[in-house]
Amino acid sequence: MKFKLGDFVRFVDEKREGYVTKVIDSQTLGVTDEDGFEIPVAVSNLTSVHGHGVVAEEPDLPKPIQVNAPGISKIENGIYVAVATDDKAGNVVHFYLHNQSANVLLVSLTTERKEKYTGSFYGILETHQSKLVYAASLADLDIWPEFIFQIVLFSKADVKPAEPLVIKKKFRAKDFSIEQRELPQLKNKGWLIRLDELPSVNIDPQKLKESFFKSPAEKKTVAAPAKEIDLHIEKLRDDHHFLEADEILQIQLSHFQNALDAAIVHHFDKMVFIHGSGNGTLRDKIHKLISKNPHIKTYMDARKEKFGYGATEVVFK
Repeated sequence: MKFKLGDFVRFVDEKREGYVTKVIDSQTLGVTDEDGFEIPVAVSNLTSVHGHGVVAEEPDLPKPIQVNAPGISKIENGIYVAVATDDKAGNVVHFYLHNQSANVLLVSLTTERKEKYTGSFYGILETHQSKLVYAASLADLDIWPEFIFQIVLFSKADVKPAEPLVIKKKFRAKDFSIEQRELPQLKNKGWLIRLDELPSVNIDPQKLKESFFKSPAEKKTVAAPAKEIDLHIEKLRDDHHFLEADEILQIQLSHFQNALDAAIVHHFDKMVFIHGSGNGTLRDKIHKLISKNPHIKTYMDARKEKFGYGATEVVFK
C-alpha cells in the first residue's frame, strides 16, 4: 500500500495511530502519534484508517460541493497556505493550499532539502477551494524543506493571461508567532500565510534614460494618459454586467497600473484616480500599490467637495 504525507494510519502490531509526517525512504515512514512523537515505522507495519478527516477522498465517492464558508469575505483575494493544527496530535500541522482568487489554479508543489527534491502535490484548485498538500511535525520546523509552488492561473474573463507563478517559501518561526485564527473551508484553527503579493512595478530610471537615446525605430511609444482616470467598471468595459466581482477588480487594477506607469514615463507631476467609495476594496488595493512605489512622493483624497472619499490624487517625485 502506498502512503502519502498527511495520511492517518494505524500500526498493525500495536494499538497506536498517527499521521505520516516524513518519508524516510521507500520502505520507512515517519509517523507522529497523538503525543507528538515521530516514530520511524516500516511501511509493511502500517494500514490506512479510512474515513478520517484528512484522508483523501475515495475515487468512487461524490465530491463535496464547494461553498463559501462564513468569514471568507474578510480575507483579501489571493493565494494562501492554511497551516492547520490537529486536535489529536498537538505537534502535527497540515498544509492546505487555499485559492481565494477569481482564477482556477493549476498547481504543483515540490519540496527541496539539501538539494534533494520531492514532488509532493499536483492538482487543480477551483476558486475558494482548499486542498491538503503536505503535513509535518511543528517540532521539526528547523528541518522543514523549502516549499516550491508552481502555479498557472486560468480565467474565463477577457483579461490578458497572467505569467505563471513560481513561489519559493521557507517557513520560519515568525510565521507562527501570530495568533491562530479560523481557517477558510476548514474546521480547524491555524495560521493563514499569503503566498502571492501584488508586486509594485518599479521603473529603473537609468534604463528609462537610456531608452531616450534609442533610435525612433527602437523606441516603444507609451501614450500619455489622461490627468484624471475613472476606474468605474462601466467606464472600462461594455460587458461589465456579465463579470464577477473578482474579475472586475482585476480589470480595474490592471487599468490603474498601466495608467500609473505611463504617467511616470511622461513625468507627470500629479494625477487623479477615481475609484468610488463602495466597500473600499479598490481604494485599499490602490493605496497599497501606491505606498510601495518609489516614484510617488505622496497621495491624498482628491477634491472631497466633488468626490468625497471616492478619488485619490497621486503626487510624483
